[in-house]
Amino acid sequence: MEKIKFNLNGKDVSIEVDPSSRLIDVLRLNYGLTGTKEGCGEGSCGACVVLMDGRSVNSCLLPMANVINHKIVTIEEFSKSKAYECIKEAFSSLGGSQCGFCTPGMIIASYALLKKNPHPSEEEIREHLSGNLCRCTGYEAIVSAVILASKKGEGLW
Repeated sequence: MEKIKFNLNGKDVSIEVDPSSRLIDVLRLNYGLTGTKEGCGEGSCGACVVLMDGRSVNSCLLPMANVINHKIVTIEEFSKSKAYECIKEAFSSLGGSQCGFCTPGMIIASYALLKKNPHPSEEEIREHLSGNLCRCTGYEAIVSAVILASKKGEGLW
């Protein structure tokens, strides 16, 4: 066990944990942040995506030793932002979410893309979201939602 210090959703935190523990487990079990989902546990589905220093990362692959002194933002905190509202509205209006299991990871990954490139092409969206799987909705609605968010969210990224 080691004391791991990092910033979680805007607050400096410290936790005594095995440094090889996965971030997703610590978020869900120690902090009660259950918006981050575990789908595959192998970094292939994107349900566990969080922001680390503004980049999207798979929390199921991230050992706690790698989050020391980094900023982690989960869907719980991100959902308080105007950027979230814009993306959520686009997903909702275009049917970009059905069961909702993949939605938190999909929204965070979409934000990370828009932050890096506020006006991505359809090809860039598909490439960036290729690590996020959705079994219900289909990707056309999701890609369309990201395009709509990029247009409506001018200045949010």
